[in-house]
Amino acid sequence: MRKIILPLVVALSLIGCKTQMKDVTEVDPVRFSKSITSSELSDYLYTISSDEFEGRDTGKEGQKKAAQYLKNYYSSLNIQGGSMEDEPYFQTIDSSYFNGKLPSSENVISIIKGSELPEEYLVITSHYDHVGIKDGEIYNGADDDGSGTVAIMEIAEAFQKAVSEGYRPRRSVVFLHVTAEEKGLLGSKYYSENPIYPLDNTVANLNIDMIGRIDDDHKEDSNYVYLIGSDKLSTELHEISEVANSKYTNLNLDYTYNDDNDPNRFYYRSDHYNFAKFDIPIIFYFNGVHEDYHKPTDTPDKIEYELLEKRAKLVFFTAWEIANRDERPFVDKPTL
Repeated sequence: MRKIILPLVVALSLIGCKTQMKDVTEVDPVRFSKSITSSELSDYLYTISSDEFEGRDTGKEGQKKAAQYLKNYYSSLNIQGGSMEDEPYFQTIDSSYFNGKLPSSENVISIIKGSELPEEYLVITSHYDHVGIKDGEIYNGADDDGSGTVAIMEIAEAFQKAVSEGYRPRRSVVFLHVTAEEKGLLGSKYYSENPIYPLDNTVANLNIDMIGRIDDDHKEDSNYVYLIGSDKLSTELHEISEVANSKYTNLNLDYTYNDDNDPNRFYYRSDHYNFAKFDIPIIFYFNGVHEDYHKPTDTPDKIEYELLEKRAKLVFFTAWEIANRDERPFVDKPTL
C-alpha cells in the first residue's frame, strides 16, 4: 500500500464515544462519495495485483496474503469483521468442501450494522482470487477482479465516512470478498450454503467483477458500464439503479449482456448467481471482455482509474439508496 490513511483512521477511531446518529435520509451522499478516488483505487490495485500476491490463486500463499491485506484494511477503518468464527474477518472454507482438490481458503467479510433495520442485509460482493502462476508467469488479475476488490474497499470507506459523521445506514451493509470464483464460483456458493446472515433477510446483492477497462465495443464512448440481472428478479431494483445513475453518475448503462438469449451467459458466470438462485435481487457490474482477459498482461497500468472511480461511485449510490429506503426491493419475478 503506497499511502497511509491516517487522518481517516484517527477520525474513525473516535467513533467509540458513540456518535449521535442523524437522519440519514436527509443527507446528500455525494459528500461521502468524494472519498472514492482514482488515486486511492490506484494505490490499492497496484498493491493487490502486484507480483507479491502471486496471482492470488485459491488456497495459495498469494491469496492468503490478499486475505490478510483486506482484513487489515477493514480493521484500520474500524469496520468490524462479519464472520461468526474465531477470526472475525474470515469465513473459512475447508479443503474438504473442494473435495480435496484445493487447499483450504477463506472469504473475507466485514459489516457496517444498520441503525433501524439491522437484521436486513445488503451484500456487496467481488472475488479477490485469480488464477495464480502458469508456466512461470504471474497472472496479476488487475481487472479480474482486482478492480472489483478495490472498488468495494473504497465503497466501504465511503459508508464508514458517513457513519463517522453520524449517518449510519438504516440497513446493514455487508462487504464480502469471495474466494475461488475462478474455480467455479465456489466461494460464493459456500457462502450461500452457509450464510452468515440469513438469505431471507438479504435484500439485494450488488456484484462487481471487472470494472476497470474498456472493451472494443466502447472505444469511441468509454463512459459506460454493462449491467446484468438488474431486472431479472426485481423491476424495482432496476428502477433504483436507473435513478441512481441519472441522478449522480450519468454513465451509459449497457444491457447488451442482460438479454436472456445472450450466448455468453454472463448472468450465470459470476458470484451474484449464487444469490439470484435464492431469489435475492442482484446487479452485476461489468466492463466486458478485453484482450488481456485471463492473461498475464492483465496488469494495473492498463486500468482506466477515473472510469473505475465513476463506476465504483455508481455502485455506492445504488447501495446507499437500497440501504436507506423504507422497503426492500420487491421481488416481482421470482425464479420458477
